[in-house]
Amino acid sequence: MPLVCLTDFQAYAQKHLSKSTWDYIEGGADECFTRDDNITAFKRIRLRPRYLKDVQEVDTRTTVQGEEITAPICISPTGFHCLVWPDGEMSTARAAQAAGICYITSTYASCALEDIVATAPRGLRWFQLYMQSDKQLNKQLVQKVESLGFKALVITVDVPKLGNRRQDIQNQLDLKMNLLLKDLRSTKERNPMPYFQMFPIDASFCWNDLSWLQSITRLPIILKGILTKEDAELAVKHNVHGIIVSNHGGRQLDDVLASGEYGVEEVLNIIKNEFHTSMALTGCRSVAEINQDLIQFSRL
Repeated sequence: MPLVCLTDFQAYAQKHLSKSTWDYIEGGADECFTRDDNITAFKRIRLRPRYLKDVQEVDTRTTVQGEEITAPICISPTGFHCLVWPDGEMSTARAAQAAGICYITSTYASCALEDIVATAPRGLRWFQLYMQSDKQLNKQLVQKVESLGFKALVITVDVPKLGNRRQDIQNQLDLKMNLLLKDLRSTKERNPMPYFQMFPIDASFCWNDLSWLQSITRLPIILKGILTKEDAELAVKHNVHGIIVSNHGGRQLDDVLASGEYGVEEVLNIIKNEFHTSMALTGCRSVAEINQDLIQFSRL
């Protein structure tokens, strides 16, 4: 039976992965209230259709930091891809390059950064930075990714302390940070890379939060928590610079990777096609035509 949506890939992953790996991908912290409420919050949002507009040609392309991508979509930074596929993040990077979108590599990547770059040399790549208490370590890590051609840093700001992941503890899954000081080599300082602020969505989120955030920071906003084509279009309507495909913890692409590099490519194409459909049904022929007037909330 063909896999036609993310839910299908999720079911495939659950069938083929070990229990501990599945629990790591799908689990949240404590009682998972935030995970479940995130999904519920997005399900309330609808798009207003617009008819009798010429949408024979719909262009999903956009640019971010001067780089053209095929759609305003990025792959969320998640770690330890080798848990679900031998090539790990290298497969993810190749799929993102083939799809023409941005791949944000995690600080907790299970493949060497050099290998990720070498396997997808033409891909647009950013690096997600978990700030460490050791400032020198942060500096060395930033210099390393800059020397490898990463175009921007995505700073994670919502994890002052790791959550209590009960299932991982019960499964005795102990994943150590894949970062060795001896592998970091100081490089000549250059002009700093651009920074992005990754803004996570939770149940209390409303779109006015974005306007407030944009008023107090000059950093471009990357919205994490995107689940469907409607989510993606809503984000663009609110002047978000990019979106990150993810589920509750950003690990839905890990589900997809359980079916290999082809699975990641296929899902990215599914999301892009759904985004194209959503634009057509709302009368938008380009990303620039997407606006807040198309937003409505379900009354059910």
